[in-house]
Amino acid sequence: MHKVWFITGIGRGLGRQLAEQLLHLGHSVFGTARSRTDVQDLIASYPESLMVEQLDLANDASRFPAVVEAAATKFGAIDIFVNNAGYGLFGAAESIEEGHLRRQLEVNLVAPMLLTKYALAHMRPRGKGTIVAISSYGGQATHPGASVYHASKWGLEGYFEALSKELGFFGLRVLIVEPGSARTSFRSAAADHLSITLPGYDQTPLASLGSELRDPSRSPIGNPEKIAAAIIKATDDPTSSLRLVLGSDAYTNIASALSDRLAEVEGQRSTAPSTDFA
Repeated sequence: MHKVWFITGIGRGLGRQLAEQLLHLGHSVFGTARSRTDVQDLIASYPESLMVEQLDLANDASRFPAVVEAAATKFGAIDIFVNNAGYGLFGAAESIEEGHLRRQLEVNLVAPMLLTKYALAHMRPRGKGTIVAISSYGGQATHPGASVYHASKWGLEGYFEALSKELGFFGLRVLIVEPGSARTSFRSAAADHLSITLPGYDQTPLASLGSELRDPSRSPIGNPEKIAAAIIKATDDPTSSLRLVLGSDAYTNIASALSDRLAEVEGQRSTAPSTDFA
């Protein structure tokens, strides 16, 4: 069945893979990209079923309502709304500049919240559709040197999990996608955004973070084509769970983090009630 997809960040990586596969399958795509130049080939190949709006999620928030309106007007409806655009900001928490911190949260968290808010005005009255949030296993598990990135993804997951409990009453569904590492430009871009290692961190895991991100032998195991195909398939399955874990590394990291967290909570079963009123 033909559907209309709205996808942020189709210029490269997973967003590009999603757009290519969906267009090949005959769906319509309204995509955003920081530069239309990155997708000129797709625009030329699919002039009727693809529309691309140049959009910077960190600086163009005032345009969000108009962009969502343009998508609904162009194709008549929005069936699947995918919050995909994002990047990784790594480095010691105390070394990350305030402006960079705020941009990370604007792109990875605030923009998806605002864009979804405006999309719901079109989707909720129809009583059907899916909101997709591309998170990461980093939305459940953490690593040193990624504090701000994790903050954006944990916030994303909290928002969309709560949203799922609101939208179920209207027939809309939320899908939180938690991929593992993937062979996209994410790692190289993260290396470019890496903050300077401060004195005192020389003997910590953060000292080697830059070299690890740039090390070609540490090739991610995730296949972007398979990840995109799995997301498309999941949106067609009404019985699919709230979260979609993709990648063996994602499963291992999330399972370990949740097990440790649950064990810590269980260890306080007897002491937690001590603050209740008698």
